[in-house]
Amino acid sequence: MKKVTSLSALLISSALFMAACGNDGDNAGNDTVNNETTNNNLSGEVDNSEDGNAVEDVNENENANDPAAGEEGEAGDISNMQLGTGSTGGTYYPLGQEIATTINNNIENFDDFDLSAVSSGASVDNIVSIYQGEMDLGMTVHLPALDALTGDGDFEGVEINNFGFMGHIYPEVMQIVVPADSGFETVADLEGASIAIGPPGSGTQAAARLILEAYGLEEGDYEAFEEGFDDAQGRIQDGQLDASFGLLGLPAGGIEELAVSADVELLSLTDEGIAYVEENSGYAAFDIPGDSYDFMEEDVQAITAYAILVGSLDTIDEELGYEITKAMFENTGDIAHPQGEAITEEDALNGSDGLPMHPGAERYFEEAGILDE
Repeated sequence: MKKVTSLSALLISSALFMAACGNDGDNAGNDTVNNETTNNNLSGEVDNSEDGNAVEDVNENENANDPAAGEEGEAGDISNMQLGTGSTGGTYYPLGQEIATTINNNIENFDDFDLSAVSSGASVDNIVSIYQGEMDLGMTVHLPALDALTGDGDFEGVEINNFGFMGHIYPEVMQIVVPADSGFETVADLEGASIAIGPPGSGTQAAARLILEAYGLEEGDYEAFEEGFDDAQGRIQDGQLDASFGLLGLPAGGIEELAVSADVELLSLTDEGIAYVEENSGYAAFDIPGDSYDFMEEDVQAITAYAILVGSLDTIDEELGYEITKAMFENTGDIAHPQGEAITEEDALNGSDGLPMHPGAERYFEEAGILDE
């Protein structure tokens, strides 16, 4: 049963970890992503930018769409299941389309099942939407998912636990893009610079601010633009932005696209910077291989988190959860998106520590020998 201490406290708007998922391409902080249901038979183009335009005031109505309050939400109809992804310019959206199509084409024992990938504000937004009964499945990052359970971080004062872990999708890596001729050598050099830090409430923004803080840069020491990488890339190319942070898949299509028309490079974090981030968050050190992009000449030090799939405990029972998990993990070859290669049984439990397992996913993982019974 979910426990919500006071949803009214969940003013997850510009503060709501909107980027919860790092989201490289989100619409500028002032833009809101329309919940646009896509045809899940379309395979998304690779444009790795996640976004999270946020959930502003998720609680005008504390009981709205709350199964616990006795009202039937929009989710739960197996012929109209909803998978929350991210902005149309991000990684979550096109990858989510392919995941939805793969599950639809391979699920067993549920003839009327149909899953649609829906654009959203990404990680935090998706967790909130599952709580409100507006979505059944959501792509998120394991860190905000942990915060949702404990009422910490951008979920301060609110505990949401009506979702369960259903599998690791891919690692999200913080990538800091600057013009090659900028003269910036470390994050510390960004003092006074104009920086795209990710949409309000996004994982990108939370991580970006933490990284900047690690180098002694507080709010006011730089000009912050609350937008995702897909919006920022054109402004970097035009010289209107000095840097852009993006918690993205690797390689990120948006960065590859930008590099075709502009000379760019990635800033590397220092050992001290990484140590600060690790001490103050759940992010871990990650080396971006020097062959990840054509413009790279050597490895770049960064941080990473896990993108995961979570499912509603209210609208997805054990049997359906089992079949959804099985359909995804046993048919990953149907997913053409580059990040789909990271959906493997070997890494299926990455990001699950501390999170409740969906009973259906747990049953599948035990049956497949991924999880000890």
